Amino acid sequence: MARGKIQIKRIENQTNRQVTYSKRRNGLFKKAHELTVLCDARVSIIMFSSSNKLHEYISPNTTTKEIVDLYQSISDVDVWSTQYERMQETKRKLLETNRNLRTQIKQRLGECLEELDYHELRRLEDEMENTFKLVRERKIKSLGNQIETTKKKNKSQQDIQKNLIHELELRAEDPHYGLVDNEGDYDSVLGYQIEGSRAYALRYHQNHHHHYPNHALHAPSASDIITFHLLE
Repeated sequence: MARGKIQIKRIENQTNRQVTYSKRRNGLFKKAHELTVLCDARVSIIMFSSSNKLHEYISPNTTTKEIVDLYQSISDVDVWSTQYERMQETKRKLLETNRNLRTQIKQRLGECLEELDYHELRRLEDEMENTFKLVRERKIKSLGNQIETTKKKNKSQQDIQKNLIHELELRAEDPHYGLVDNEGDYDSVLGYQIEGSRAYALRYHQNHHHHYPNHALHAPSASDIITFHLLE
């Protein structure tokens, strides 16, 4: 059955238009490949869809740039001149911006001030005063945060000290408070928190009554307290 002719005009239906574009693009690339193989031709095809999506075919063992260079050498057309001019203009603007920034940095360091008139010097002075104000406010805020952190640490240490003193006072009032059954090696244990870990203060019992029967037992003192930090 013969294929019917279609009218060559824009396909209004977006879905049909996209399907037709995809089919004919693949057919065009297939013909370009056949030309490359059968006729040893160098073919380059660049296509953009209605949504600006790039599709490209290039013969093997060549590049698009080589095809363009060959084209401009044969047709005597410089296709790169416009792009080169745009690149040169971009380079010039970047160099100018860099030069201005370097000058501004030097002026803020007290250099290159001879080129400025009174109004420019005044503007520079105002800018530096505003900058100084911002830096000073940031410094004061940072210092305040450090002071608050230090206060919290000091309060935490004071609370730990109070708890420890309280535990020691309870031990002094009651000799049997907090005893640990560990064959006489340690006779008390005090627990308290230190920055996320638990510390235990153990008083080591020297067992004088075992080795030295005639030696009098002495009262517990701070020197007998051994502190261990245990990770939770």
